[in-house]
Amino acid sequence: MNAVVKTVEAQFEPMTEAWLDAIAEVEGRAYEHPWTRGNFADSLQAGYQAQVLIAERELLGYFVAMKGVDEVHLLNLTVAPQHQGAGWGRVILDALELWARGTEAQWLWLEVRVSNARAQRIYERHGYLPVGRRKAYYPAAGGQREDAVVMSMKL
Repeated sequence: MNAVVKTVEAQFEPMTEAWLDAIAEVEGRAYEHPWTRGNFADSLQAGYQAQVLIAERELLGYFVAMKGVDEVHLLNLTVAPQHQGAGWGRVILDALELWARGTEAQWLWLEVRVSNARAQRIYERHGYLPVGRRKAYYPAAGGQREDAVVMSMKL
């Protein structure tokens, strides 16, 4: 029996105001404590690097990153829940790394929830190492706060 394999052609585009409603919808489905539409609008206004990954005009995922002196800080990376597990997170990380190298950054930094072991494994497989912890960094259920694992990768 031959399996039918569908080829998906995906591409990156700059995140623009036109994408913000779709991004806010994905963000709301992906996280218990999502970024708001305003957080994304503020990131665009600040001039952060923000890209969407799309296929056939469907939003697969996106990232927002901030350039520093010799480093890039990943602020948000999300794969739409219905597309998780298909490798799109690695594609987005590759694009982020390529852009960061092009800016002559020496390091990539990010924070991830202590409870998000899946994301930590993805980052570690991509070359990030845990380097610290930020206490009570993320909002959590019931008005609580959750620690973040700080991870970095030398470029």
